[in-house]
Amino acid sequence: MFRNAAVGALALLCLATAARSGAAEPGTADAPFRPTRPAGYLFVGGRYATAGGKTTASGQMFVEYRAPERVTQPYPIVLVHGTAQTGTNFLGTPDGRPGWADRFAAKGFAVYVVDQVGRGRSGGDPDTYGPYARLPAEDLETVFTGQERFALYPQAKLHTQWPGGAGVRGNAAFDQFYLSQVPYIASALKSEELVDPALVALLETIGPAILLTHSQAGVFGWAVSDQRPDLVKAHVAVEPNGPTFYDIRFKGGAEWYERVGEARARPYGITRVPLHFEPPVSGPADLTVVQAESAAAPDKIRCWLQAEPARRLPNLARVPAVIVTAEASFRATMDDCTAAFLTQAGARPDRLALAEHGIRGNGHMMMLESNSDAVADAIVGWIQGRVRAPAQP
Repeated sequence: MFRNAAVGALALLCLATAARSGAAEPGTADAPFRPTRPAGYLFVGGRYATAGGKTTASGQMFVEYRAPERVTQPYPIVLVHGTAQTGTNFLGTPDGRPGWADRFAAKGFAVYVVDQVGRGRSGGDPDTYGPYARLPAEDLETVFTGQERFALYPQAKLHTQWPGGAGVRGNAAFDQFYLSQVPYIASALKSEELVDPALVALLETIGPAILLTHSQAGVFGWAVSDQRPDLVKAHVAVEPNGPTFYDIRFKGGAEWYERVGEARARPYGITRVPLHFEPPVSGPADLTVVQAESAAAPDKIRCWLQAEPARRLPNLARVPAVIVTAEASFRATMDDCTAAFLTQAGARPDRLALAEHGIRGNGHMMMLESNSDAVADAIVGWIQGRVRAPAQP
């Protein structure tokens, strides 16, 4: 049975799920779970808690898997979605094509797709997780899918890859995409505190794996890599949550962005939960933040970084990482700041700027866009070039 205590608390639930889905019993660190059929699901993480005379489960995470007939890649890949999304982001596109889960499986990977704790098939519960929020259609149209119509940031005009034209209401693909949006836990810190241990539980169940995170989920990828660098063989950070330390708001025009508030949105630079810095920090106040005197280019923001001498992140330095950035995404304005912060801390992530590889016109939701397979293939190329197969006994 599970060795992880949090997983063990839901062992009976996991076993019942495995039986219904036709899967083998979930694994342990010594005997990792391996799919015995092309597709199925399991639950990981969570605990039982009793309140008001009723016992319920919380913290559990739904995981769907699929695998090719012959797994040829040395490590499975775990796909983790972002804000207001679910694992459906990776199961297909809004215009009916196969999604990244199928593409990675076709390339020989065993693939695991999660629904974040407290969301989608993992189960949402405001009584347990606190208030929920929703993204309005306008937020997605102006920044995620139809940005070329609104020009709130310099790269927006380059967007060409949304299926069927502009990604706004009335476009069939946008309508399908927006219908897939779900309420999410309003507290970003609470989400990190819940999802990080669930992802660790998943890795302890399936063994070492590659984490592919998108958007909001980038914070989970950094934290889990920091906590368990032995289990994260690589972190593919597709446009990770950012920029460093502060949130920004896009306005368009000559002064096209501004900082949101005085409080640090990500107190540890790239996460809200503590990371293992060297020298150690007792809290966020130990990290002195300075803003760069100038941006790297007119279409980039001025980065917030550590004051020198910067504290190091030795665990993250052990995990190969790549930051994937689309040409026309709002993240193209800030991903260089995330890379600069990590490089300053000794982690030195690779960069995969899609336009530099001839993959042009993509926005933030690149896994749903017309050339989604080309993006996935570029990621596979990076994985194959950077991730070493385990030594044979």
